[in-house]
Amino acid sequence: MDPKVVLDTMWVLITAMLVFFMNLGFAMVEAGFARAKNCVNILSKNFIVFAVSSLGFLLLGWGFMFGDGSPFIGLKGLWFLTGLDNSPATGEAYKGVYSAMSWTGVPLLAKFFFQLVFAGTAATIVSGAVAERIKYKSFIFFSFAMTMFIYPIVGHWIWGGGWLAKLGMYDFAGSTVVHSIGGWAALAGVIMLGPRFGKYNGGGGINPIPGHNLSIATIGTFVLWLGWFGFNPGSTMAADPNAISHVVVTTNIAAAIAVLSSTILSWILLGKPDLGMTLNGCLAGLVAITAGCAYVSVGSSIIIGLIAGILVVLAVIGFDRLKLDDPVGALSVHLVNGVFGTICVGLFAQDGITGTATGNGLFFGGGTKLLMAQLAGVLSCAVYVFLSSLIFWAIIKATMGLRVGLHEEIEGLDIGEHGNSAYPEFLIRKPSYTFLGIKQK
Repeated sequence: MDPKVVLDTMWVLITAMLVFFMNLGFAMVEAGFARAKNCVNILSKNFIVFAVSSLGFLLLGWGFMFGDGSPFIGLKGLWFLTGLDNSPATGEAYKGVYSAMSWTGVPLLAKFFFQLVFAGTAATIVSGAVAERIKYKSFIFFSFAMTMFIYPIVGHWIWGGGWLAKLGMYDFAGSTVVHSIGGWAALAGVIMLGPRFGKYNGGGGINPIPGHNLSIATIGTFVLWLGWFGFNPGSTMAADPNAISHVVVTTNIAAAIAVLSSTILSWILLGKPDLGMTLNGCLAGLVAITAGCAYVSVGSSIIIGLIAGILVVLAVIGFDRLKLDDPVGALSVHLVNGVFGTICVGLFAQDGITGTATGNGLFFGGGTKLLMAQLAGVLSCAVYVFLSSLIFWAIIKATMGLRVGLHEEIEGLDIGEHGNSAYPEFLIRKPSYTFLGIKQK
């Protein structure tokens, strides 16, 4: 076998494994930002969502996303990748079935696995935003629908050779395809569910509900930061030293600068350097650079990260004032900065900076052509994902219900939904004296 194919395949699979590892990061961040009484529920949702995503993406999602078909949906190769040659993409293996995959020289199943972990990431974004009040089974059903019917459709438009790709939109590693999709679906869920009990009072006041463990939230953020070095550089789909090196540096710099800008702004607005804002600032910088990491310079990544860190702090405060209850800040990180990062390609892109002919962005003499294509992607994604998510959430609400009962929400979803606790030694129990022959009152 061609040594380059072997090297490229190893690169793709290793980076895909890093993206898979991000599931642990999401689980830790969400669990840390939630209350102790909901910790098992958060962990269980983050664990099962990848299994659900794997099945949904295998059944229909992959084919809808990458199968040949119309500019709006894939129509070929829908079922279990059956009857297809798994040899490297030298032509025949993809001809007439997955033409959008013909640019990469790795085996079909390597490409499938890489895209699968991205689909799982989009689905798990929803988990944190709807935390602490959604029924477990309702979240599972929505995740299944999302990876089969929501995520793949927009993915086809941009990465599957669909109409946005032909229009000239660029999204290197998924500020829109992964993060905005997850964000719009989460926003629809937040609206349908309503806020947690006690979050807002009748007079317009906002009651903070702090998370129970910022230690594991910090660990989770470090895991995500590490995983992003698979998420973005892995999207080269080849072991190209120059492109990989460039993407790693732009990714890291944007995250680092966003950490600083979010910390400083929270210090100014809140009077103290809020750790939660700092952690979300890091994630905001990572999300914002994801679309353009291979298309913008290191200098531009500094500006993108700086603005992302500011945006996430303002968005967290803004969503709270709109009474959109998001326990972990997923909307501020993934939706707001997914949109921002996608637009940044139209502003900061430099043609051929890593070998890709994107054309120049507005700030580099390219005019508004690329910017208009990016805006078209943002708006079309918003309309389709938000409306289709509302429909699926409404169907679930009408058939099995969305929200747990008030008593269960107050007691905690760990007991009501799972019958156990992450911290059983702290449960308040009435002692039993039957062994002394004393009747318990």
